[in-house]
Order: sequence, then C-alpha cells, then structure tokens
Amino acid sequence: MPKKLRNIKRPTPEQLGLTKAESRKLLALTTPWQIQKFVVSLPANFEPNGDTLRSVRGVLRHRVAHCIEAAFTAACALWLRGEPPLLMDLEAQGDFDHVVALFRRNGCWGAISKSNHVWLRWRDPVYRSLRELAMSYLHEYTDKQRKSLRAYSVPIDLRRFAPADWVTKEDDCWEVGAALTDVRHYYLLSPAQARALTPRDATEMLANDLVQFESEDRKTARKY
Repeated sequence: MPKKLRNIKRPTPEQLGLTKAESRKLLALTTPWQIQKFVVSLPANFEPNGDTLRSVRGVLRHRVAHCIEAAFTAACALWLRGEPPLLMDLEAQGDFDHVVALFRRNGCWGAISKSNHVWLRWRDPVYRSLRELAMSYLHEYTDKQRKSLRAYSVPIDLRRFAPADWVTKEDDCWEVGAALTDVRHYYLLSPAQARALTPRDATEMLANDLVQFESEDRKTARKY
C-alpha cells in the first residue's frame, strides 16, 4: 500500500487499510448528514485514562470520540465517497481548540462536527467562505461567560499524511494533531473587537449546562 495517497480522489477501503467490517460501517454513510448523525451518536470520549487522539480505526473499535477523533472519522467517510478529507482547526484563546470536517455543496462550505454541547455541531453548506463558516461559531464558542474563539485555519487535506498515520494507526495520532495547530491560521477579530465582546447572559449560561452525554462528576462532560 502506498504511504500517501495525495492524488487519489476516491480510494478503495483496501488502499486505506480498512477491514471489511470497518469498510461496511463507513460506506453505509452516504451523505454528510448521515456522517454527522453517526459521529454525534458516538458517546463522548472523556479520556478517563489521559489524553487520546485515536485514529479512525480506534474510534470504530472503542465506539467513543471527541471532536478531533470524530473529524478524522468524518473525513475518512467523505474521502471514501470521493470528497476530499479536509479539516479546519478553530483556535480559541484560553480555551480548547475545536476541529471540524469540511465539505462543499454548490460552492458553499458546511461542517461535520462533534461536540458534547449543542452549540459547536453541524453547519449546513451555506457559507461562501471558510471565514463565514468559522464566524458562525463565534457567539456560542465560550469559556464560561467569555467568548473565546479567535482564529481559524486553512483547510488541512489529510491526503498529505499516510493513511497509516490517521486511518489505521494503533497508537495515538499526535503528529497529525500537531500539524492541525501548526498550519496557517487567520484571526477573526481585531484586538479591539475581542476586548469589546459582551459576556453571555444568565439564560445563555443555563442553556450552556445542557450536554448530550453526562459524566460521573458532571464537570468533565462540560469540557467536551
């Protein structure tokens, strides 16, 4: 199997090193919305034994995922359908980054996204630019009351990496994860605009307490 498949528009499962069972699961997801429903249905990976960055194989095996692991899985499913496996990193100040899988329809961008909160999920393909798409997350991307989103990355094409580095790797995919933060990012706000952002109000804070999957201590679930 070639180390990298940069020019392959629609790889076969065999080219990616997927097993028959893995292939059946991913090939059954025929649209971005079906992919979204699949990754959202997976329980949140609260990383009880320490940080993880599992490959697509690891996600399918463990049946849990956090945002980057779900983005890997979504990108792989898109690639098997002939769409490029593109990710975008959303960079936050004093908060965790968030990673989404990108797709296009009629020249507009959409996103497949997993979050334990309701805010940072799916985006319909109606955004004319990646900046527009990233800005759609600004108001709800918060650290407690503070709006924390500051920048977005250029699209990261996972075809630049060998499938063995993010599709079938048995260990954590830290090198690919580091590449997501190292690519060029664009600021969404000027310093003055960032300073002028209003805090979330009390009703929004109540809504922010809603999560899909609970943790034993409740606090952990709200980090994901």
